[in-house]
Amino acid sequence: MYSTPWCGYCRRLKGQLDRAGIPYQEIDITDDPEATKFVEGVNGGNQTVPTVRLPDGRAFTNPTLQQLTAALSATA
Repeated sequence: MYSTPWCGYCRRLKGQLDRAGIPYQEIDITDDPEATKFVEGVNGGNQTVPTVRLPDGRAFTNPTLQQLTAALSATA
């Protein structure tokens, strides 16, 4: 999950993922130019977070937990 330290939506999603037992790696785009470039690339040039990249390469911007669980179960 691409995020920033001050993003409330990121904190919410991290909490939901933690409670659901879904592992993730957090990448702070403020410290990683390549991560920032990826986020901008999938969000029309905007640094919109949370942006989640699934193992199959699909990216979701500000997804709900339900969207992520459905996408993850579809790839399993």
